[in-house]
Amino acid sequence: MTKLLYQSILGIIVGILLMSHQVFGAEHGTATEAEIMAKRAVAYVKTNGRVKAAEEFTNGTAFKDRDLYVAFAEIEGVMLGHGGNAKLVGKNLTGLKDPDGQLFYDKLLLLAKTKGKGWSDSYKFLNPQSKKIENKMIYVERVDNNWVGVGIYKN
Repeated sequence: MTKLLYQSILGIIVGILLMSHQVFGAEHGTATEAEIMAKRAVAYVKTNGRVKAAEEFTNGTAFKDRDLYVAFAEIEGVMLGHGGNAKLVGKNLTGLKDPDGQLFYDKLLLLAKTKGKGWSDSYKFLNPQSKKIENKMIYVERVDNNWVGVGIYKN
């Protein structure tokens, strides 16, 4: 009984914390929130498979929160799902450069292949919320021969 009560109270507290950004108007996701979403996405891929995960990440709502969304790709470069820009799905993005000429996507692939998980260096990417090119970092985590990533925009 005590354990059940504890779990219920903990669940309420977590729910309040997750909703607090809406109540207090936080417009940008944090690094911690990005990592949590990425880990949830990894679990979703493992439980539901690539096809269902790609569909959810691109067209669903469970993995979208303010300027946080999931990018999901094969380790060799083909984008499987993208919560910020569905037009990227199905394309091999190797060689993609940011506005400063940085081969950021290749660096994401290398990070997933060699380290398995971690934060990227900063690069520039279109923020789908603001519709502006902004500095971004992304947390990447490998799942089999794929990777998921959730990034934060740094204004």
